[in-house]
Amino acid sequence: MLLATRAEDGPADEEYELFLRGTGLQPSELVRVRVEATRMPRFDFDEISGIFVGGGPFNASDPAEKKSPVQLRVEAEFSTLLDRVVRRDFPFLGACYGVGTLGAHQGAIIDRTHSEPISVVPVTLTEAGVYDPILAGMPAEFTAFVGHKEAIRVLPEHAVLLASSPACPVQMFRVGRNVYATQFHPELDVDGITTRIHAYADFGYFAADELELTLAAVRRAPVEHTARMLRTFTERFAR
Repeated sequence: MLLATRAEDGPADEEYELFLRGTGLQPSELVRVRVEATRMPRFDFDEISGIFVGGGPFNASDPAEKKSPVQLRVEAEFSTLLDRVVRRDFPFLGACYGVGTLGAHQGAIIDRTHSEPISVVPVTLTEAGVYDPILAGMPAEFTAFVGHKEAIRVLPEHAVLLASSPACPVQMFRVGRNVYATQFHPELDVDGITTRIHAYADFGYFAADELELTLAAVRRAPVEHTARMLRTFTERFAR
């Protein structure tokens, strides 16, 4: 199951295609629900293998009065879902917005201290990350696409830190054995992030005169390994 929050059809459809490619699943095997457009259904966990959450423009740390009714609804629905996910330790992997959803649910402190501009950054695994089964086969340091206004500043003690970057200390963490979130985008390739740069040019991720600089920033280093964790997650939990 892919839970998506992007209201823009182009980036939303491309995100779905990227998750299909990264996981190796067929469209019949990866069901997408665009929760920005429809209420989140109550899932029968015995009927699905796991849950992915894509990125999106919502910021968990924004004051409630600045959040749209859609965002408030989506956040409430994710909170209810994560009650069940965490209690059951159900396979879950949230990308970018997943940090906001899972982090907020678990009591992390989320603010704009460790925001990162849209770019390619080096991500380093912690010792726990090196031995985590979802990260099997990943190099101890790899490049990844990022671009976020908020991030976790303080991770709750019960969560396991799996990866960091120089400007953002919480790039990936785990709760229990099977519940994961990444700040970086494991699904993205250069074409995908280029689409998002153009689609979200007016969303405050970069200044109006920085479009070309941002497009250059995501091409300064190859990103080759991150999609592997999507395939590993799928192979580990698919049934």
